[in-house]
Amino acid sequence: MEIYDEDGNLIRAVEKKQSWWQKLGGGSLMIAAAFHAILLLIGAFWVFKTIYPPEKKVDFMPPGGGGGERGAEQQVAVKKRAQITPTTNVKRVFAEGATASFAIPEQGDNFGEMSALSSLSGGGMSGGLGGSGTGKGFGKGAGGAGGMGVGGGAGKLFGLIPETMRKRCSKEDRLQRLKDNGGTPACEDAVSKSLQWFMANQNADGSWGVRDKPAMTGFALLAYFGHCETPLSEVYGESCMKGIVYLVNLAIKNDGKMANNFTANSWCYQHAIATYALGEAATFCKDLKINVPSLMEMTEKAGQYVIDNQNPNGGWAYLYGTDSRSHTDVSVAGWQIQALKACSHTGIKFKGLDRSIVKGLDYVNGCQNPNGGYGYSNNKSPAGGKDYFTLTGVGMLCNQMWGKGTRSEVKKAADYVSSNTKFDFNSEHCDLYGHYYESQAMMQLGGKYWKEYNDLFRDQILNNQKEDGSWKIPGGGKDKKSIRAGGAEFLDGGKDGEVYRNALCTLMLEVYYRFLNTGGGGINGKSKI
Repeated sequence: MEIYDEDGNLIRAVEKKQSWWQKLGGGSLMIAAAFHAILLLIGAFWVFKTIYPPEKKVDFMPPGGGGGERGAEQQVAVKKRAQITPTTNVKRVFAEGATASFAIPEQGDNFGEMSALSSLSGGGMSGGLGGSGTGKGFGKGAGGAGGMGVGGGAGKLFGLIPETMRKRCSKEDRLQRLKDNGGTPACEDAVSKSLQWFMANQNADGSWGVRDKPAMTGFALLAYFGHCETPLSEVYGESCMKGIVYLVNLAIKNDGKMANNFTANSWCYQHAIATYALGEAATFCKDLKINVPSLMEMTEKAGQYVIDNQNPNGGWAYLYGTDSRSHTDVSVAGWQIQALKACSHTGIKFKGLDRSIVKGLDYVNGCQNPNGGYGYSNNKSPAGGKDYFTLTGVGMLCNQMWGKGTRSEVKKAADYVSSNTKFDFNSEHCDLYGHYYESQAMMQLGGKYWKEYNDLFRDQILNNQKEDGSWKIPGGGKDKKSIRAGGAEFLDGGKDGEVYRNALCTLMLEVYYRFLNTGGGGINGKSKI
């Protein structure tokens, strides 16, 4: 600092006092610190990009034409399938006698949160299908038994759903599950051919079959769902939607009931099968934001009807009879229990559902023979007077899917199946009913139970598919009375029989990746009992 007199002459210079920060060279330090911070940020970004490359995008879309899959190189625009919804905003859905009219708006990415779907695949349904005498199918009289089951699927943008569901929807993961659980690529090829057959054989009104359209439509839809084919699927989407619309229309027409003849004893089978399919459809459509007018309402009515018309003994009867004289059996009960399982995933609040299931399982387990096999009714005898308890898989799976797989009844049944089951597609040992159920139940058990069973059934199914994707009539030309099965409509040479056995065989081959809802199973999994 300098001091001057009045004339401007310098008197003396006084040194300016510096702060401690200036003495330390603070300005330079700030510049240096800022420079190094920038260098650190640049270095950190480079290291992160090098060590953590962008997450690989997996194509979770359903397969394309002919069963082919799109690879990871697919454009995002191809993956974003348009939402298919009825064009009308009115309450009812119309597709009677003609192809339904659909709007295909731009969907976008607003899908919201998905509900837990992992156990939706746990759906077996018992067999029999009514019948005349010891079981003719969807006819009149006391039906024989058998075993059928169904499963679930996923939908679009599968990354939002649980791992157990998502993996079945990517070809890479699906084939890995096939390999891990004892399947082969041929299983996937057979399923793809079968789904093409279903699409090619759909009726104009959206149904399948001729005589028993409600049940056959339910089966075809369940085969689609088992391979993650939904109304958003590129190849099968419109076919799937038309089938759903057909069942919704039928339910609207009959106040929630689904059958084509309400005076036939067997209409309880048709209603349960169709309800099962509606339950799965409602869950998928809800989570994927697909608006199908009246779908949720009709699913609620159909499921509540099953609950409200349970027989006092815990089973379900022909004509949904609710008095003590009505005929109840494991075959009928099994269908209803599986349908209610699908309904339980929709988010709909069904009145009395838990109590109904407790009573239903008690009824089914009360029909188990001391040898482990499940009888046709509470007399604990095999269906149709046969030498094998064809409903054993039904009893096992009904327990497993409702979280009761560790019960002693299941262990006894598993041992019975391991010791007594046989499968030869072209002989008397060709019970597709029973083997469809058993394939799911044994897969649930895992370990040695599944390994031995898988070796028994897999190639029998693969080796008997025809070139057009359908399956030939099993039994080697033997009539229903001579085969080891109770209720054998899979032998029917008509269109209903064809749809029926194709659905059973398809769902059996989807079991490797579709049915793992207890968190394990398969060859590499430990037995659950």
